[in-house]
Amino acid sequence: MEDLTTAVMRTIFSFFFILVLLRLMGKRELGKLSVFDVVISIMLAEMAVMSIEQIDKKASLFYLPMLLICLMEITMSWIFLKSKKMRDVVEGSGDMIIEKGEIREDAMRRNRLNFDDLMVHLRKKNIKNIADVEFAMIEHTGEVSVFPKPSKLPVTREDLNLPDIPQEKGEIAYNGLPIPLILDGKVRPKALQKIGQNELWLKREIRKHGIKDIRDVSFCSLDERGNLYVDKKDKPPH
Repeated sequence: MEDLTTAVMRTIFSFFFILVLLRLMGKRELGKLSVFDVVISIMLAEMAVMSIEQIDKKASLFYLPMLLICLMEITMSWIFLKSKKMRDVVEGSGDMIIEKGEIREDAMRRNRLNFDDLMVHLRKKNIKNIADVEFAMIEHTGEVSVFPKPSKLPVTREDLNLPDIPQEKGEIAYNGLPIPLILDGKVRPKALQKIGQNELWLKREIRKHGIKDIRDVSFCSLDERGNLYVDKKDKPPH
């Protein structure tokens, strides 16, 4: 019973301990992983498992090395920030696999990348044909960045020499990602302040969508064109 209690306590502690370490190491650890990041993640996971399994040993034998790994990561990140050469040596650098429309087979071999893998990466970027690609680079995280040929780029209003769509009088001027104004029936005052409006304006707008009470709104957001998206809460089943 004592061993079980120790294992449970160490599991709980390990969870929050690793959570704190990842927060200290920054959001970079939560995104696409480089080789260096993978090593850090594996070592932390292994230490955490050992601390739970080997309850006959002192917890400090596992948590102190985990703390040391965290400090090493923070130190190495600072070194990478100051030295591109060191960053390239440890994490690797990007490699051009398609250049000016031509596939660089030497780069494909260096990165252990076959043509099936390349086509998968291109399809993820909504590109069906290699012939449509001007440049493609495999990043140090393993992700492939793709740049289509100019003739395959989508046409913009500027390309057609069309003027920008004039903003109608009274329309909200907002540049950026869609901003949530109401979440689960609750107004976000800071969001309204950001677009220069108040709750009275918001109430008038949702009435145009047939909703009288803000509490009946599940989600409401405003995009950069001034379009309001409103989703009404589902009525509870009787």
